[in-house]
Amino acid sequence: MYRKVIFPVDLSHIDHLTKALAIAADLAKHYEAEICYVGVTGTAPAPGAHSPTEYTEKLAKFAAEQGAAHGVDASSKACVSHDPSVDTDKTLLAAIAELGGDLVVMQTHAPNALDYIWAGHGDTIAARADMSVFLVR
Repeated sequence: MYRKVIFPVDLSHIDHLTKALAIAADLAKHYEAEICYVGVTGTAPAPGAHSPTEYTEKLAKFAAEQGAAHGVDASSKACVSHDPSVDTDKTLLAAIAELGGDLVVMQTHAPNALDYIWAGHGDTIAARADMSVFLVR
């Protein structure tokens, strides 16, 4: 049913993604699908990586570790944005379309009052992606 699962990941919040990572890996394993971890980084140095090249390497290492830990084929795609605080959703949607996945699995947070003003990344991806999106709370 699924051949490629796409998992948008923020490497600075790995500790909050445990449940969604396990679900994505389980689905990929069940369907013998590849899982591609997609991350967005800026061009300026940040606490997680000093350059897009360093971020790309960290994301690739993370994907390899996840693939080995769960016994699935894993890859990564690092996307560079000039302003991730503004462009993350647009950048993720472009990467998802380019990768041609069948399913997006994302961690989301419990809704709060601000979600009525600004939608979370998961809400936007689910509303605009051309494939199924599984939001994990």
